[in-house]
Amino acid sequence: MNPLSDRINNLAVSQTLAMAALARELKAQGKDIISLSLGEPDFNTPEFIKEAAKKAIDENYSTYTPVEGYLELKEAICKKFKRDNNLDYNPSQIVVSTGAKQSLYNIAQVMLNEGDEVILPAPYWVSYFEIIKLSGGVPVEVPTSVESDFKITPEQLEAAITPKTKMMWFSSPCNPSGSVYNREELTALAKVLEKYPNVYVVSDEIYEHINFSGTFCSIGSIPGMLERTITVNGVAKAFAMTGWRIGYIGAPEFIAKACTKIQGQVTSGANSIAQRATITAVEADPSVLNEMVSAFKSRRDLVVGLVKEIPGFKLNVPEGAFYVFPDVSYYFGKTVKGTEIKNATDFSMFLLAEANVATVTGDAFGNPNCIRFSYATSEALLTEAMRRIKEAVS
Repeated sequence: MNPLSDRINNLAVSQTLAMAALARELKAQGKDIISLSLGEPDFNTPEFIKEAAKKAIDENYSTYTPVEGYLELKEAICKKFKRDNNLDYNPSQIVVSTGAKQSLYNIAQVMLNEGDEVILPAPYWVSYFEIIKLSGGVPVEVPTSVESDFKITPEQLEAAITPKTKMMWFSSPCNPSGSVYNREELTALAKVLEKYPNVYVVSDEIYEHINFSGTFCSIGSIPGMLERTITVNGVAKAFAMTGWRIGYIGAPEFIAKACTKIQGQVTSGANSIAQRATITAVEADPSVLNEMVSAFKSRRDLVVGLVKEIPGFKLNVPEGAFYVFPDVSYYFGKTVKGTEIKNATDFSMFLLAEANVATVTGDAFGNPNCIRFSYATSEALLTEAMRRIKEAVS
């Protein structure tokens, strides 16, 4: 008899983490695996941020922190939101958490009742679906495709809204597609939402600075949207601080207070040293990131060019983040080198076995026709990975 709860038995394993673990296991066995599975910058945390952390240690920031975050950090986040996103928040609307993933979990727990529907433009980040489900919500997937640049249309949004709709969650730049919604597109979505004042929006902007489009728009900056938008961000991606575990939200005050309440019973405040370092990160001019963003753009251009040479692959040109998300459905129903490919999961496992390249199936992101490559690694490894994939499917 299984003594574990139905809750955990019904929870899926994160497929990005599972593929990364499998790649590590195969590497430990001596296999020459190139892992393109995990979304983590291959840069070091900038020195000025590390120095701020060392200073915090020396100044003995070693006690419990306020549940919702240090006031100085919340004030710095408010200034960042105004500077970068034209969003007007005050410190009582900010909650700092142990990574943006906790921020999202807090939101789901405080906003969703059993049966509440959450619209997910697909593809979506892998954990949205399970977090919503775990919180009693019902994920409602709205499919997009490579032809639409993996963006939802106003017509699709309106068609997905029902009397049970409570929220819409999306990311821009998008993980996994790299798509970036512009102001015109977000305004068109906001026009639909005007008719449904009880629908709240989660705007996940963790990749905002890894953006090659030249502009960035937060949906909360569209007139009428700030009061119903929860803006999620953090320092993991832009500042190469994935292990520091700091995420934060800007939200209507009643939602921020609710997130503080649940966080107080689960983890309490985020790490003291990481918070002090984050003050320095969010106060910095985004231009300090130019070198890293330029490197990612160069890799994006390299990978897009190489993927276009692989027979049967279709892809958009991602405008942000550090992923490509090619449609590989051309291979479904075919047998390649003795392996029958029925779906994206089969294709991803085929590439691992035949090309020694770890990718993530699009099934994990709500798009069963695609697979995700992360290009957060060296150009030499990316070139070799694409060569292996092209050879495997030839």
